[in-house]
Amino acid sequence: MKRFLAISMAAVMLFGLCSCNKDKDTDEAAESSAVSEESAADKSEGVMDHAEYVAADLDSEVVIEAYVQDTQSWWNDQITVYLQDQDGAYFAYNMACSEEDAALLVPGQLIKVTGYKSEWSGEVEIIDATFEIEDGNWIATPADVTDLLGTADLDAHQNELVSFKDLTIEPSIDADGNEVAFLYNWDGSGAEGTDSDLYFNASVNGQTYTFVIEYYLRNETSDAYQAVQGLNIGDTVDLEGFLYWYEGAQPHITSVTVK
Repeated sequence: MKRFLAISMAAVMLFGLCSCNKDKDTDEAAESSAVSEESAADKSEGVMDHAEYVAADLDSEVVIEAYVQDTQSWWNDQITVYLQDQDGAYFAYNMACSEEDAALLVPGQLIKVTGYKSEWSGEVEIIDATFEIEDGNWIATPADVTDLLGTADLDAHQNELVSFKDLTIEPSIDADGNEVAFLYNWDGSGAEGTDSDLYFNASVNGQTYTFVIEYYLRNETSDAYQAVQGLNIGDTVDLEGFLYWYEGAQPHITSVTVK
């Protein structure tokens, strides 16, 4: 009798524990949903959401709010910024910026940008822009777009922080006609120590694509730049960076992992 009572009480306690855990899970899910909804809250008055930005005419004025993901080097009171929110990404080219303000544009910082929507060789960007610092912080998680390479769907992720998995380094041809793993500048006209971008080819599913280490985004002191300098043809790599566009996808790579 005591054993039966003990088992019954244990069952009641177990049911109660499961119920509490279920309530806890429900609360956590609701909290997560609330955070997500808060993160994707409506923009400030007069500010476009990403869909409105995409629909805006070229050369028209645009006003957006987004989070800094990275910047190129400041120079001559200008800075180029990679921006993203929960719905899409933006590229602010040569935005007006003092050196003092450039120090505020750290990854995650929310800013309001006013400028003009433009396009250059397929890259949609914001030019002649100014900005204001706002309250807010968010860092994007790289979206794996490996399977979208070579498809029309890739363009929808333009300027986003993305990743590419299990690519194979393919040969480039240098100025002397030699097969090499990378080039200093797109045509091999650069050299080590000359502020040169690095261009390299990598393939997946039988197709080859071009990737870039943009010098003013990741220079020779960065792990990414040095990793590309150490590449060999045939290496397998994972890549992360921003989905820049130049006559097609030409990502600005910020991380290179040789596998």
